[in-house]
Amino acid sequence: MSERHAVALRVSVDALAAFPERIDVRSPAEFALDHLPGAVNLPVLDDEERARIGTLYVGSAFEARRLGAALVARNIAAMLDGALADKSREWQPLVYCWRGGQRSRALAHVLNEVGWRAMQLDGGYRAYRRHVVGQLATLPLRFRFVVLCGLTGSGKSRLLAALAAAGAQTLDLEGMARHRGSLLGEFPGVAQPSQKAFETAIAASLGALDPGRVVFVESESKRIGKLQLPETLLGGMRRGRSVTLVTALSQRVALIKEEYCLRVDDPVTLVQRLEPLAPLVGKAVLKRWEVFAAEKNWDALIGELLSLHYDPLYTRSLQRHFSAGSASGGEAIDVTDISAAAIAMLAADVLAMSDARAPLLADSP
Repeated sequence: MSERHAVALRVSVDALAAFPERIDVRSPAEFALDHLPGAVNLPVLDDEERARIGTLYVGSAFEARRLGAALVARNIAAMLDGALADKSREWQPLVYCWRGGQRSRALAHVLNEVGWRAMQLDGGYRAYRRHVVGQLATLPLRFRFVVLCGLTGSGKSRLLAALAAAGAQTLDLEGMARHRGSLLGEFPGVAQPSQKAFETAIAASLGALDPGRVVFVESESKRIGKLQLPETLLGGMRRGRSVTLVTALSQRVALIKEEYCLRVDDPVTLVQRLEPLAPLVGKAVLKRWEVFAAEKNWDALIGELLSLHYDPLYTRSLQRHFSAGSASGGEAIDVTDISAAAIAMLAADVLAMSDARAPLLADSP
């Protein structure tokens, strides 16, 4: 074995782009909370083993290290026989743990002894987290945003997807948050990520975009479900140019029935989820909604949800935070057809509009 393979070299967060193959050796619970984009989880200690070692360490550091070494050795051996068995001689992974300590060092050392060129992330995940926080404080300032505004159900998400398909730069915040941002906006059967994972996804998405081109994004409040938008990004969006979709109520009701997670098979649970709105709309309205749900009169229920709650709420937010709510606000576009073909044509029109306004957008703050 040549000496140059005996010790894993450390690389900084700034060099991450050169190492697309990344191994996170932390426990599955740590990995689930957040991890580097593209990383795979090969824990040298699983959740139970990590907790066991931590408890033992309080009584005897030596015994904890002895048992820990045995467990790590077994787990690494299983990796070599399993997940890593088909890696070629030229494989060059980046290995990291919480702070670039013993866990990542153990795996990186063995991989280098085998003959692979494994690198260890200097400072581990903790260094990457500091990098993400720093990026979110400055990176949004480099971009010019075109903000898609419109009342709930107006087709903003469909238009954003169509713009992406047409080659525009987009930032899909609701996709990253796995939530549509309203009381009924959760994705069916999908939990939201942690705040840290959400921020990691935003930083990675922005980092892949070209600051010389505009970025389309939906208008959002400070929170999407349980997650909070970074302040610098939110400020950049609110300074952006707006495109407001004006869609008839009937079309919006139809879209919401198609796309939102309405528990049509469980009206009781649906009404329970609407109960937090009672102080805003009144108990009589909530009781009427309960009747609509029991009768499965979804058009009436959704129509009143929009007209009595979401529309006034969104209009106030728009007026406070986005140019669409001001007298000198951006463009307004009538949406008469929410089909995929019509939205694709609308995306082409919006792209042409943004190209025509490129000089103005370049002068905006």
